Amino acid sequence: LRRPSQAFLAALLFSVSPAGVFMAAAYSESAFAALAFGAMWQLEKGRERLSGLLFALAAGARANGLVNAGFVLYSHSKRFVLRLQGTAASPRELPVLWKQALSLVASAALVCAGIFLPFALFQYYAYMRFCQPGTALAQSIPEPLLQLARDKGYRVAGVGVDKPPWCSQRFPLAYSYIQDAYWNVGFLRYFELRQIPNFLLALPVTLLCSWAAWTYVSANPRHCLTLGLERSKTEDSGKARDGFCGPAAFVYVVHSTALLAFGFFCMHVQVLTRFLGSSSPILYWFSAHLLLEHEPLLWSTGTDNPASGKPPLGKSHSSRGKGTSDNPVVRLLLNWRSITPLSKSILGFFLGYWLLGLVLHCNFLPWT
Repeated sequence: LRRPSQAFLAALLFSVSPAGVFMAAAYSESAFAALAFGAMWQLEKGRERLSGLLFALAAGARANGLVNAGFVLYSHSKRFVLRLQGTAASPRELPVLWKQALSLVASAALVCAGIFLPFALFQYYAYMRFCQPGTALAQSIPEPLLQLARDKGYRVAGVGVDKPPWCSQRFPLAYSYIQDAYWNVGFLRYFELRQIPNFLLALPVTLLCSWAAWTYVSANPRHCLTLGLERSKTEDSGKARDGFCGPAAFVYVVHSTALLAFGFFCMHVQVLTRFLGSSSPILYWFSAHLLLEHEPLLWSTGTDNPASGKPPLGKSHSSRGKGTSDNPVVRLLLNWRSITPLSKSILGFFLGYWLLGLVLHCNFLPWT
């Protein structure tokens, strides 16, 4: 982001994430978020091998981590295209360019193969368990669990003579079959009148991430049309816009929007909050961007001014008055009556979902 106050506020918002209960409970979201966000940070620092390893571990924690291979592909593609734009092409340089292109392709292919490896290994394990004869897994499963599987219609490896239908598919993937047969996941399958409450539950995160995509495209139309692969004059001069609307955030906005579209149309929509909250930093970056842009109480943070050019209300720590917290979230809560409706909406969403999730999920009541 290259804007310290925005990054700090985004980190604070992550600590009260709307998906906070899943970050604290024994779910895969917390491990996935730590690995995926760590991999993104290492990739930004140019540590491709370490980022590839973390992306691979993230894909092992959750299958949607496979999409993170796009960060690696984009990073390699952008580096090569910008290198082409920075040099004058000549016949003598063509062999060098070909070598560089092949090297980048090979490097990207290896990293992406590593990211896909955990998923492929698990699918292979499932295939060997369920599709190959001679497995004796059922002998080690307690009878109550076997009875539960019979009652629910689940398949148990080594029980029964019929193989699951997915074993005979061209690409025998247990994952896609389970999502289809047991979870009814598919395009527009969740668009039913009885699911309206779940759509309302996902409405805040849907609006925020959609607004984030619209804001970014509106602020950077040419950058988006060229997929961020065109070297701009502001980047060459070192004066590129920073913060959420900066050029570096492009690939993250694309990633977040793709996850949002897929989740909204193809998944159980109520999981969008934790799906996006654990997969993309955009939810936190854009919320911090809105607060710093439109909340006068935060214009006195001093480290960097809002991109709108509005003057800060204070210049020093003492100008904020006694009893004012250095934590901007706490400061907004202490001055709840005087903050803007937008700030109340954002904080209400984050803290409301954080608290409701703790109360409902911990008492075995339906939640995202």
